[in-house]
Amino acid sequence: MRKPFARKLLVSGAIALAALATGTVAIAAGGVEHPPARKWHFQGPFGTYDRAAAQRGYQVYQEVCAACHSLSLVAYRNLTDLGLTENQVKSLIKDITVPDLNDEGAPADRPARPADRFKKPFANEAAAAAANNGKAPPDLSVIVKAREYGPDYIYGLLTGYVPYDKLTPEQIKEFDVKKDDYFNKYFPGHKIAMAPPLADDKVTYADGTKATTAQEAADVTEFLAWASEPHMEDRKRTGVRVILFLLALAGLMYAVKRVVWADKH
Repeated sequence: MRKPFARKLLVSGAIALAALATGTVAIAAGGVEHPPARKWHFQGPFGTYDRAAAQRGYQVYQEVCAACHSLSLVAYRNLTDLGLTENQVKSLIKDITVPDLNDEGAPADRPARPADRFKKPFANEAAAAAANNGKAPPDLSVIVKAREYGPDYIYGLLTGYVPYDKLTPEQIKEFDVKKDDYFNKYFPGHKIAMAPPLADDKVTYADGTKATTAQEAADVTEFLAWASEPHMEDRKRTGVRVILFLLALAGLMYAVKRVVWADKH
């Protein structure tokens, strides 16, 4: 008669310990909120990149992010995968110069070519760190794949800044936030060295889209998702073809089995 009660007591204790452990982990992590989940055009087995959004995202990257963050694994010619023509790519990079060597072998700048990788904002990591309070900004080539929550984290980070005058006294005290600090809801530890990079009308979109902070964040996230996995659409198409082939093969094998074993039944 006492066994059910004991079993309930053990279960209740286990649940309480789990809840306590979860709470302890959350507190240790600084109470960082998970970024809100968004529906992205490229998610799912049939998802594709929104090329209009990715083109706008390139504009945001080039006009805002490229001053500090490199994109070293992507070449300018890859932009044709976003629906741009070769002439449009050449027009986009006509004012960009990249370091090279002249005919005498001396360092010299030259106009960028479509085959060039995206120009780095700094000569090397030491120079990047020296210009950014001792910490070099991360390369963004695979940033969406490298971060937990992927595109949701990037979008959340870009839109998660909270002005000092909007913080509660408890937040200011707990995280030791000064007026010159930047507070971000989704950044581990909340205090982030990077100033809010985006703002309403930070860019003027070529297609006339209204450039709100949220729109800019969504567009540059779409672009960086493409940069992180430019061959995603080909991979998904190949996967669908393989599945269809296997289904057809399974059907064929079943039909052969029925024919071969028909006289045995």
